Amino acid sequence: MEDVLDVYKRPYDEKRPLICMDETNKQQLKEKHTPTPPPRPGNPMKFDTEYERNGTSNIFLSFEPLQGKRKLNHRKKTDWAHFMKE
Repeated sequence: MEDVLDVYKRPYDEKRPLICMDETNKQQLKEKHTPTPPPRPGNPMKFDTEYERNGTSNIFLSFEPLQGKRKLNHRKKTDWAHFMKE
């Protein structure tokens, strides 16, 4: 594990930047019922736990820790190869 962490301590090299990449998908949910306003001020709103599925999103992230840069994209799975090439 220490060998992996040492990679992040290397000085920045413009010709060989350190870039971390990841992909995940998230389910998009939609409220099925409108939340009920509180009966008295100071009480919380009431939410129903029932929801409607509203599709999924693929999220791609690239992060360059030594430069403090990150890029986030939401696209189709077929775009992963293009994202990696960039």
